[in-house]
Formats: sequence, structure tokens, C-alpha cells
Amino acid sequence: MRTIAVIARKGGSGKTTVAVHLAIAAHLRGRRVLLGDSDPQRSSSVVLKSRRGPGPTVIETTGTKLFALQVSALRSEIDTFLIDTAAGAEEDVAHAIVLADLSLLVIRPTFLDFAAAIRTAEVLRRLHKPGLIVLNQAPVSRAGAEPPLVKKAHEALRLMRLPVAPTILRSRAAYQSALEHGCSVEELSTPSPASEEVAGLWSFVERLTYGRAAAPCPSAEVASAPLPRQARLVGGEASGDQPSRQDNDNVVDVAVGLGIGDQIVWPQPVA
Repeated sequence: MRTIAVIARKGGSGKTTVAVHLAIAAHLRGRRVLLGDSDPQRSSSVVLKSRRGPGPTVIETTGTKLFALQVSALRSEIDTFLIDTAAGAEEDVAHAIVLADLSLLVIRPTFLDFAAAIRTAEVLRRLHKPGLIVLNQAPVSRAGAEPPLVKKAHEALRLMRLPVAPTILRSRAAYQSALEHGCSVEELSTPSPASEEVAGLWSFVERLTYGRAAAPCPSAEVASAPLPRQARLVGGEASGDQPSRQDNDNVVDVAVGLGIGDQIVWPQPVA
């Protein structure tokens, strides 16, 4: 059995959407799936219990009960145990991270999501647990070109010192429409870019957790960096400005490995 925790410090990141879609993706490919819903909002439970046909089993739980649920799942011959964690509940998230073979850190390409996720990434490193960043609700690319916000997000992702899933989940109405009917975008009648995204993400996660590829940990080069220095993630400033903490509250200082830029300026929203 493999355990996958879906985590996000910031509410509204789409964590539950990712957890449910991955659970259904595993089920559709023949795996026996249990989704442990430790989020007090119980959104995963609402979606999966509204399914009209077979699907992943869902059990409502809490962070302190996750270990017992994992043991029970193993005895029941479950082979994929997904955990939908509570946003911002650090103790519950820590329980999930400790139990997981892989933690998926779900982030939208926004300044506040990144500022919150930096601290979660630090927890993963401190616990020496493998993690993977999933960029979610990203603007759709046009003519093969990524929007500036996505490009800036990839630059800011270097602060996390964690690998990034090659498949980006875009901002698409299909995701929520599918959940309203208790299903995944892969189960909709017409194949779509959204279904291709979910298939691509699950394929990558499955190879990491079940296949030959090892679950990703911080690289040896980063882990052995002798003197981490401060980088700065800055929000709400134009790229030509040089803000300082004294005149800008939207600043997050974080120790990063050598070779990372001193300052990453988040783009201003376009009116």
C-alpha cells in the first residue's frame, strides 16, 4: 500500500479537488482506493458519497486517527491511501506528512499561496519526507506560451527547494462541474484538456509511488549547502522597484540554498 497526502496551508488552493480527482483516477485504473477526509469541511466526503456508481471508499477522520486508519486500510488490502488534509491545521498536516510515502503540496500561482507554502515545504524538509509541488488553478496557456503569472510562479517555486510536477492543472470550469456530479473530469463523456491534465498528474504520481522512480527529496546539492542565505519573495510591487521590509509588508524572507536569486518580485495584477 502507498500513502499519498494532499496538503495546502492556504485555503482555496483546490486541495480537495486534487485529492478527489487523484482518488478517482487511481480507482479508474483498477486500484483499491481509500480517501481519508481529515478536512473538517468534509468536502471530499460530500463529493464521493454523491457518486452514483462504484468509486473510491471515503472515510471521515482526523489527524490523530490517521495512523489507525492507515493500519486498517492495510489490513483491508487497500493499495492506495489518499489523505485530504485540513488547510492551515499544522498538527493534522504533520500527522499526514509523517505517514505519507509522498506529500503533494498544492499551490495556486498567487503570492499568498507561495508565502504560506514556503513554511509547509520547510516542514517536509525538517521531517526528511518526500514531497512534490502541484501547481493548480493556473491560467490557461495561449498558443503554447505561458502567461506571465505562471512564468513568475515557476521562478518562485525555486524557493521551495522541492521538485515540481510536470503537469500543471489549469483554471477550468470542468473541474467543479465534475465534482458537482460526484465524478472526475476523466469520467465526463468528452475527453478534454482537464482530463488529460488529471491523467498526466496521476501517471507521474503513480510512477513515483509505485514504479521505479524514487519519491523526490531535496537534492543533495541543496541539502548540503553550507551557508543558506536569505531570499526574498515580494508581492504587490512592480518589477522595477526595489522594496525593502521597512516600506513593504508583502515580503517573505526565507533561507534558501546557494544559487537562488536574492529577490523574486511578484507581478502586479493587470487591471
